[in-house]
Amino acid sequence: MEIGQELPPVTFRVTRRDLIRYAGASGDFNPIHWSDRVATKVGLPSVIAHGMYTMALVGRAVTGWVGDPAAVVDYSVRFTKPVVVPDDDAGAEVVVSGVVKSSTEDGLVQINVTAVSAGEKVLGMARALVRLPEVPGQRGVVQVGTVSGAAAADA
Repeated sequence: MEIGQELPPVTFRVTRRDLIRYAGASGDFNPIHWSDRVATKVGLPSVIAHGMYTMALVGRAVTGWVGDPAAVVDYSVRFTKPVVVPDDDAGAEVVVSGVVKSSTEDGLVQINVTAVSAGEKVLGMARALVRLPEVPGQRGVVQVGTVSGAAAADA
């Protein structure tokens, strides 16, 4: 990875079925994540994805790029817009991209991440700090994972 390098976009599909599964796993059964009636009553356009679910998808993209979940040292985001999930089989699309912002001599790399759904940036100040192994014989050059967007979304 080199400073300024753009990482390949990863696309995730989010359906209402995913939201129900996540609600069961997380214990977050807030009806804004499954009921159009409740979501619109509180001023939302429709059912929205759990913020932590969106954050987890971005985390999957980061671990795909670096090749090892244990390489992630720090990861943070701010939730800026909801991911609206229609009640159909297609669901919503979340496209995650990243740019290598900086690196240190000891192998720490900061990746600035962008997540977009329906043309809107849904996370702000999304960053991951990762520790990557150096390429043998190339001081200061670190290795990167090779997971493609399709493979990451199917994982």
